[in-house]
Amino acid sequence: MATFTHQDVLTAGLTHWRDLAQGLHARFGTGDFAAGLRFVEAVGQAAEEAGHHPDVTLTYPHVDIALISHDVGAITERDIDLARQISAIATEHDIPAQPEALAQVELALDTADPSRLGPFWAALLRGDTEAFQDGDVVGDARVPLLWFQETDAHETPRQRFHLDVWIPAELAQERIAAAVAAGGTVVDDEAAPAFTVLADAEGNRACVCTTER
Repeated sequence: MATFTHQDVLTAGLTHWRDLAQGLHARFGTGDFAAGLRFVEAVGQAAEEAGHHPDVTLTYPHVDIALISHDVGAITERDIDLARQISAIATEHDIPAQPEALAQVELALDTADPSRLGPFWAALLRGDTEAFQDGDVVGDARVPLLWFQETDAHETPRQRFHLDVWIPAELAQERIAAAVAAGGTVVDDEAAPAFTVLADAEGNRACVCTTER
């Protein structure tokens, strides 16, 4: 099954949706719980008819929806088609999209031996060592994905955990500027726009990531 790149997603013209670390994401501002519930019911019916089911989070002021083809671990035509249907439903319900509010957080841990640490973190975060798959502790609605950044073995104390904050590509520079204005510094932007390393005032690091290359 063909998978979609970041450029493919842009070409598809999904104005309500952004591709982040794992699939397509959208937030719809429902304003109240009842409107959100009606919207989710309509999305659920469309998903059943399509035989393809998104992850949906209903809260008081908004609904978050994520789409990915889990069988290939990527965005496919099924996701693009259902995203368009969901956007049409939102328009019918007079519910605006809020792409400027989107973000996805992943945890990253530096280690020279992911296979030794992975089962521990899977058991701790997910309650099951089977959640350690293909070098990651897979996330769910409760916890973010944890991936292991392989490094050389070292004994010197250093920061081992950092956050990857995935932002829609067009908002990355604005987010970086806001973090710098709030006391942070840019440590490394050589790989931008794919990722930019920031640090807080005490040197704790995080990456602002996008799917743009």
